[in-house]
Amino acid sequence: MNGTAANDPRSGDFAAPLGSLASGRLRFVRGVPNVIIHADPSTSDLYRSRFEGAVPEVWTEGGVVNIRYPRYFHPFGRRGRTGKIALNAAIPWHIEVRDGASKLTADLSQLKLGSFEVSGGASKVELTLPRVSGLVPVRVLGGASNVAIHRPEGVATRVRVVGGSTNLTFDDQHFGAVGSEVNLQSPNYDGTPERYDITITGGASNLAIDTR
Repeated sequence: MNGTAANDPRSGDFAAPLGSLASGRLRFVRGVPNVIIHADPSTSDLYRSRFEGAVPEVWTEGGVVNIRYPRYFHPFGRRGRTGKIALNAAIPWHIEVRDGASKLTADLSQLKLGSFEVSGGASKVELTLPRVSGLVPVRVLGGASNVAIHRPEGVATRVRVVGGSTNLTFDDQHFGAVGSEVNLQSPNYDGTPERYDITITGGASNLAIDTR
């Protein structure tokens, strides 16, 4: 499928048909503020979304859902702007955020996740991960502050934090202030094909990675 989404900027509602697509990619081109993402097992669309306040530009190209806020917008500095995005749960998704994420809640527990990446830093982000099939990378590049990452119990995980950390929790391990690189992994990581590989660069403050 190619073309544009069924856009209505006046109401803030956007959607696109699934068609014959076998996978999807959600891409935030200029940051993401005050947004909730979740999987919808009941929808027959590729995705559905609703935005209030500043309505971004939204379009699809070959299964890639692009969301672009105005150039003057900064994800860490604006209030009164919210968005809700429902992704089709029947296909695997890759999620990419450029230029930072602030107040992002992503409940992906019912999603087939291929990868998740934020560049430009993350602040006040809560990410709930699904069970995996294969190795799934999770990247936060440019620093993380007040970030919580939850995964299903028993899912193998490796965590690498580059640039120092303050108040880092990984399952039952807690670290106060660490000035060097931190490498941690769950006991079942080696030899397990279904696992998460989490990398944080640019330092981390109040980062928690646990099971739920």
